[in-house]
Amino acid sequence: MSILYPGAAQIDEAAALLDAGELVAFPTETVYGLGGDAENPDAIARIYAAKGRPANHPVIVHLAPEGDPAYWVQSLVPDALKLIDAFWPGPLTLILKRAAHIPAAVSGGQDSVGIRAPSHPVAQQLLSAFSARRGGHGGVAGPSANRFGHVSPTTAQHVRDEFGATVHVLDGGAADVGIESTILDLSRGFPALLRPGHVSPQAIADVLGVAPRLPDGSDATAPRASGTLKAHYAPRTPLALLPFAAIEALLASHGASNVQKIALVARASSALAWAQAPGVHFVAAPEDPQTYARDLYGLLRALDRANVERILIEKLPESIEWIAVNDRLGRAAAAFEAQE
Repeated sequence: MSILYPGAAQIDEAAALLDAGELVAFPTETVYGLGGDAENPDAIARIYAAKGRPANHPVIVHLAPEGDPAYWVQSLVPDALKLIDAFWPGPLTLILKRAAHIPAAVSGGQDSVGIRAPSHPVAQQLLSAFSARRGGHGGVAGPSANRFGHVSPTTAQHVRDEFGATVHVLDGGAADVGIESTILDLSRGFPALLRPGHVSPQAIADVLGVAPRLPDGSDATAPRASGTLKAHYAPRTPLALLPFAAIEALLASHGASNVQKIALVARASSALAWAQAPGVHFVAAPEDPQTYARDLYGLLRALDRANVERILIEKLPESIEWIAVNDRLGRAAAAFEAQE
């Protein structure tokens, strides 16, 4: 189904709200962002307050296609220029040393800043309109438009479900990518992947000629970055990520007499045997990483509405192709590990 994108008047209204220090939720190709003027500490504080986000957790600055990334950073290092040329506009965030005139609030008090240029046409129109009001240098701080730690929104309705009428929302349809941008740190003299996403480590290595350092929990000097806390992206329904054999054992012990169902999300062919089982709400998981990523957050939100007692998700392959989806599912499950 096609969607009628916001017109010029709606874009201009949203840009004016941003200019006045208000918040605007807007679509990107990854997820919907909760936007505010990235150079206005009061607007940034409104973002943190609306989300319930810790003040030391940085937000990403979104730039118009014609925006000047050099305005936001101390130096556009050669690797950054290569990656911008290869992947912008698109779902890649670069972490660089923050320019002195950029408020520390946007970086959670750190000396670095995350910047990206989204490819969604509505985001680009909004960012261009806002930037024009700021002499070509406007940027929009835009973490995901949801309560902190909860499932990110991939439709305008998801944003409305989170904030009701308290936030102005531009509707740009469903997000094509469906998970947050890849975050690559270039602030320490070498490329380090802080958050996996649609732009893969291999694609980055192909451009830079060197593979980025992968996140393994041992990089103590890494800057804090959006979406990298151990527990994140969580539904409200308890979720466990398990091998299919362990899931089958839990389902067998659950029993059909229980009033509430257990949700099963699995790719294994043997999972089909549970599709019609009493007490089981079965969802066939997508077979490829891109489709799984695109559908993930919508699925988790739907399962929150499905009156299930628990969500059981089959563990995915540990291959590099699945690194981004595994990252999101692992953090979602971590939110409930203390409750086991």
